[in-house]
Amino acid sequence: MKKICLCFQIHQPYRLRRYRFFDIGNEHHYSDDIQNAEIFSRIAETSYLPANRMLLEMLREHPELRISYCISGLAIEQMEGYGQQLIESFRELVATGRVELLAETYAHSLTSLYDPVEFRSQVRMQQRKLRELFGMQPSRVLCNTELIYTDEISAEARALGFEAVLTEGAKHVLGWKSPNYIYSSSTEPSIKLLLRNPSLSELISRDFSRYDAPEYPITADKLAGRVRWLPEGEDFTILYMNYEVLGSMHRAESGIFDFFRALPSIAKREGVGFATPSELLDLHKSVGELSVPYPISSSGEEKSTNEWTGNILQQGAMEKLREWGERVRTVQDQTILQDWLYLQSSDHFYYMNTVNWGGGGFSPYSSPYDAFNNYMNVLSDFDVRVEKEAPRSIDVEELNSYQQTIKNQNLRIQELEQRLAQLSDKQ
Repeated sequence: MKKICLCFQIHQPYRLRRYRFFDIGNEHHYSDDIQNAEIFSRIAETSYLPANRMLLEMLREHPELRISYCISGLAIEQMEGYGQQLIESFRELVATGRVELLAETYAHSLTSLYDPVEFRSQVRMQQRKLRELFGMQPSRVLCNTELIYTDEISAEARALGFEAVLTEGAKHVLGWKSPNYIYSSSTEPSIKLLLRNPSLSELISRDFSRYDAPEYPITADKLAGRVRWLPEGEDFTILYMNYEVLGSMHRAESGIFDFFRALPSIAKREGVGFATPSELLDLHKSVGELSVPYPISSSGEEKSTNEWTGNILQQGAMEKLREWGERVRTVQDQTILQDWLYLQSSDHFYYMNTVNWGGGGFSPYSSPYDAFNNYMNVLSDFDVRVEKEAPRSIDVEELNSYQQTIKNQNLRIQELEQRLAQLSDKQ
């Protein structure tokens, strides 16, 4: 039986308030509390709550249905602030025993690209949060921010105790191969790779409300039929998308809720079932290795990380985070540590991108340069606070190396002066 692995990503950042140069050193509150509360409440009402109610009904009606979520720690924090209604609705879903909560970075951050220590810390932090709220055991599957993956991340996944990483079925990595198989990391064979099917996932997340889409209207019959007639040997496909596809990215009047509500019945009729990522690991073996030396993600046509790291603004801001990580982790002030988490959210870098500026209309800034200036003003104030708590220490090896360099330069100057004197004597 062919199977659908249905995975939803849930994340909301803490957006920054307008932070001006003259605030540096004087004002240490960075979040735009009003905007954050307004946006989260709107999405909770139009997407999270009605989607949870619908999926709970579907799970009770269809014993074969399976669902997976990848929820950032920042999203969970805002759920807690919104009210117990939302948290309780997720608890009811988890209590069915047919919902899997995957591991990811607490701040939905890019730490896997620049700070492995921080990356491991945030993954463990997110797992603890899930255990505290939902009683979930640590996940077997790592789902990094925006499905970012490289061979190096497979080593981190193994060190953290995971069995698999969920990532993008990028064409430039797969070549002629299909995303509808389990693969292994070429550098860490014990780590399995589960791949998102980009064409089927985007059929729903991107094209559902597009009247000009080639397959419009997108129906449950079409999707189930596509899965049923996958080539022999391709026994599953992974559909991974933003949870806001339900009610926010596609409004309720578009028929998106009706689409998902009809899917289990139609899938059953077509002989198609459902599975979680962990169940796929139990049911299928790896068919080969994949080498991914450069970062891939689920974003953009290139499936790269360029939308977060592609320009000098983003690279400069990220370098600051890379430089400060070790020093910030020595700080005891919980407010500073909390701000450190919030500032690492990938959204801040996405707002600075000049390739697809605006983040699909989600950017609160007038331009990527405005986003960069605001973020760097906040970082400047944050650095002042960290300096008070953990002053920069002198690195003895670095100092010795610097002194040796100066000594060598002085010797070279002396040699040049001697040669000039000799030339003058000859003349």
